[in-house]
This record gives sequence, structure tokens and C-alpha cells, in this order.
Amino acid sequence: MPEATDTLTIGALAAAAGVNVETIRFYQRRGLLDEPKRPWRSVRRYGAQDAARVRFIKSAQRIGFSLDEVAQLLQLEDGTRCTQAREIAEHRLVDVRQRLADLQCIEGALAALVARCKSARGRVACPLIASLQEAA
Repeated sequence: MPEATDTLTIGALAAAAGVNVETIRFYQRRGLLDEPKRPWRSVRRYGAQDAARVRFIKSAQRIGFSLDEVAQLLQLEDGTRCTQAREIAEHRLVDVRQRLADLQCIEGALAALVARCKSARGRVACPLIASLQEAA
């Protein structure tokens, strides 16, 4: 039987956590959020701790953690294994820094192509298109 604090329907849980119902169901399928038992002739009820868990998942995703990493962090949620949590975050940081470096290279290449386009006025061939065709 649900506890007195378990008063939220799935829709109310989604609203409290700032997500949609399909997100709740997706997290349940991924094993990130338990699906409470359905009482006979009633609906499943969720509590404030479920809303907090969903907010934790979304917060972790916003700063770049994958759902697999979120699952690992949730296993460490008692707070006693900070070293393991830090290692997961360090791995994510390395990945983010690599993506930033890649994006800076892309930015430089695009800036050069745009500059070539600006300087090629009056020509028939577009330098941007020509460069991309050469690269292919």
C-alpha cells in the first residue's frame, strides 16, 4: 500500500519534476525510476522522492551526463563514494573538453569558408560549395 506521502499521479509527478509523462515512462523503462505497484482498481502513486529523483536525472543530463552515467551516479546517491562519482565526472569533463576542441576547429573552418564567400563577389562559383565538393 502506498505511503501517505505518495500522492502524485504520473501526470502530477511529471509536472512537479518539469518533464512530460513520456519522460517518466522512459526513465522507468531504463531502470532509472521505479514504477510503483498499482493498487487494485486505482492508479500508481508517486512521492516527493520520485520527483526529486527525476529532477536529479534532468539536472545531470543538462550538464552533459549520459543516461548510463546518470544510472551510475544514482547507484552512488548515498554520498559515501565521492571518489567514484568524481571519476565519472572527470571522464565527462575530458569528453566535454574534447568536444569543445572539435567545435573550435569547426568554427575556424566555417569562419574561413564564410570569409572566402565574402571575398568572391561577382564570381559564378561559390567558394563554400566548391570547398565542400573538393573535400568530398
